[in-house]
Amino acid sequence: MAITPRLDLRQSQSLVMTPQLQQAIKLLQLSNIELSAYVEDELLQNPMLEREESSNPGDDTASQTAEGGDAEADDLFEPESLEHTATETVLTDGDAALDIDGESVWTEDGPSDAIADNRDAAETIGTMDAIDTLDNSTLDAPSTGLSSTVSGGSREFSERVGDLEATLSDAPTLRDHLTAQLLVDITDPGDRMIGIQLIETLDESGWISEPLEQVAKQLNCDIERVTSVLELLQRCDPPGLFARDLRECLALQLRDLDRLDPAMQALLDNLELLAKHDKSALLRVCGVDDEDLTDMVAEIRALNPKPAQAFDREVTLTVTPDILMRPHPDGGWTIELNPETLPRVLVNVDYFARVRKATRKKEEREYINECFHSANWLVKSLHQRATTILKVASEITRQQDAFFRKGIAHMKPLVLRDIAEEIEMHESTVSRVTTNKYMHTPRGIFELKYFFSAAIANTGGGDAHSAEAVRFRIKSLIDSESVAEILSDDRIVEILKRDGIDIARRTVAKYREALKIPSSVQRRRQKRQEL
Repeated sequence: MAITPRLDLRQSQSLVMTPQLQQAIKLLQLSNIELSAYVEDELLQNPMLEREESSNPGDDTASQTAEGGDAEADDLFEPESLEHTATETVLTDGDAALDIDGESVWTEDGPSDAIADNRDAAETIGTMDAIDTLDNSTLDAPSTGLSSTVSGGSREFSERVGDLEATLSDAPTLRDHLTAQLLVDITDPGDRMIGIQLIETLDESGWISEPLEQVAKQLNCDIERVTSVLELLQRCDPPGLFARDLRECLALQLRDLDRLDPAMQALLDNLELLAKHDKSALLRVCGVDDEDLTDMVAEIRALNPKPAQAFDREVTLTVTPDILMRPHPDGGWTIELNPETLPRVLVNVDYFARVRKATRKKEEREYINECFHSANWLVKSLHQRATTILKVASEITRQQDAFFRKGIAHMKPLVLRDIAEEIEMHESTVSRVTTNKYMHTPRGIFELKYFFSAAIANTGGGDAHSAEAVRFRIKSLIDSESVAEILSDDRIVEILKRDGIDIARRTVAKYREALKIPSSVQRRRQKRQEL
């Protein structure tokens, strides 16, 4: 066969990652806080977008924005109904009552996100095909609020007014607090300079983080002078600041309480024995009886090893759930999106029609068309994101119905593939949807990834056990053990296998360490020699 150049006509399909497609994929994995910030940025950049601030969020968006428009706007846009499903009822076969009382439920990071390529991620978009050219567009500008709640065949709307931002008093920082004391206790300008430098070396616990020799070298002064200034600063409030180690931090606090006697000093010099719960050695070193040693240890435990934390004014942010879950009166569960986390934006069709009509330059018309195209795509992407989250959350609820009714011991093993196959999406889509998304349930607030757990085989060949349920079982066994019978990892394996859980000793040790539970030797020593 001769090798010659020739022309062939071939037809093939390929995925093109347009900026709009990348935007839609990005929106899926954003948390509600990140999504709000992203939408705010788009509102500032795109003049065709506006925030929905009408008194009745249930009004049809097209009628709101097109009211008062001209005939050109009516010709450009034919209203298209996009069903906004805000509530979904998940019917299950289980009819057992909730068993929440007396059970501790903790959360743990779920499995790592699946690595997905662009081809798999494109399934997320679903019906998001590219919008037609502007002159042929028939897309209405729907609100992405999804704030309506569908119940009993009727749609109800409620106005939600955002909470006012919480205000905090401007409390003094640790540096300000210490500087004020420094100016009162130290009058020499050189010593004040040394004191300021020592304040700057404090770490988050209130300890000196640099050697005194380095401070003296930086300030070009004698180490003795730095030490004398340090001794003055160690008398500042709160006591325990400017310590160089744990022993000195505790000693400064005991000195302030006038409890630093020779016996207590001996106890501080042998903190490693206290950590080992070596009671006999401590009695011998401190030269006290059993009752005095117990009192001394109680005083040590009442001290604060990190005195600077009293000035930690960091505000703890609570998690705002993306999905709300509640029992349905007829059985099953009602799953709905939290309207407080959904951005309310719409496309101002009336403004677009007026501006487009008054524009004459080609460049300006192209800019206006691009903004409108981008605004329509954002609104549609937000709607698709909300719909996908609701679909995934509903399937998770159906799969883990036993957990919600009976507790963590009945959690099923679940992987991303199980959900993806049921809702006909790719694992990468489910992974993005479950990242940084939280659901409020009758058992607490959980990240969606919490419900995914590896499977542990059953010794009898029955249904597999969830790794999360096995961890809970291990914790329950250790919590109920007595001083006379401390359970080793091997003993725990025997008990679990007797209950039908096929698990190895190294797996028990891994789960125990993840729960921050010490070994059987350490637990036995703590319980037998507890002071």
